[in-house]
Amino acid sequence: MINNKPNKLFLFYILVAYIIFQFVWWEILLVRQTREIHAEQQKLTELASSNETLLKQNIAELSQQEQHRIYMIVGEGTVFLILITLGILKVYRTYKRDTELALQQRNFLLSITHELKSPIASVKLQLQTMQKHELAKEMQQQLIANSLNDTERLNNLVENILMSAQLDVKNDLLYKEQLDVSQLVNEILQKNIPEKIASRIVSHIQGGIHMKADKIAFPSILINLIENAAKYTPDSSEIKISLSTREKEIILSVADLGIGIADEEKTKVFEKFYRTGNEETRKTKGTGLGLFIVKRLTEQHNGKITIQNNQPQGSVFVITFPL
Repeated sequence: MINNKPNKLFLFYILVAYIIFQFVWWEILLVRQTREIHAEQQKLTELASSNETLLKQNIAELSQQEQHRIYMIVGEGTVFLILITLGILKVYRTYKRDTELALQQRNFLLSITHELKSPIASVKLQLQTMQKHELAKEMQQQLIANSLNDTERLNNLVENILMSAQLDVKNDLLYKEQLDVSQLVNEILQKNIPEKIASRIVSHIQGGIHMKADKIAFPSILINLIENAAKYTPDSSEIKISLSTREKEIILSVADLGIGIADEEKTKVFEKFYRTGNEETRKTKGTGLGLFIVKRLTEQHNGKITIQNNQPQGSVFVITFPL
């Protein structure tokens, strides 16, 4: 399907050019026919009338009728051409959008297959190792811990898929209550972030911040932002988490020192399944659902999310909630 896109687009352009050419040619023929009819009517008038004054009057009326018909043909043709052009643009945009969506869905299927197979294969290997070999207790505990981490990763992936499906169906699936967000964010950083990533986090959490939020859904906002930052930054670089208030706003930010995001992609990254590059050559893991979930959950908490450039490099995701 993807390989046929250039051919389909070429045929589409040929069809558009043919329609426009045929329309212009049809309009020229109508104008010519109108003039020929006018000339014949003028000849008949000249033959039928011997009164010079009446003759001039008839010729003037015929001339006006000719101009009126030409204006009518050109006017109607122009309107018709505009409508055709708008229709062509609409078809082209729809085709382009569907093509991009098909590519994103293809990338999603490729990525989700890899994301599902990796933890399953890892858990299977570790269980087979414990089954076939007599291992020291410390080694067994290590393998069990690794298996639990892989199953947690798998569980998070499934939850993201289910949540994205729910966000598509329901406009608001949250149960909001007054929460201590400062305490909630600290708990997320302590309990829900893998140790490998948690060791890189530098947090500045202002205490005593309260807002109406869903205590089950809200953690997904921060967790997905942290996982996104970890994917695109070197293993040794810091990830800065900040929670504070300013005037009548709560500000949550996640800053990284990664590869950054181009300006033209700062809105696209929040689209469902969107990921930069091609799935067959991409090195980073992911499904294209994390930032989509972040944006939708942020909006359902009456917040806004923006992306800023970090210094000296990287990105800063800034979310503002009404206080």
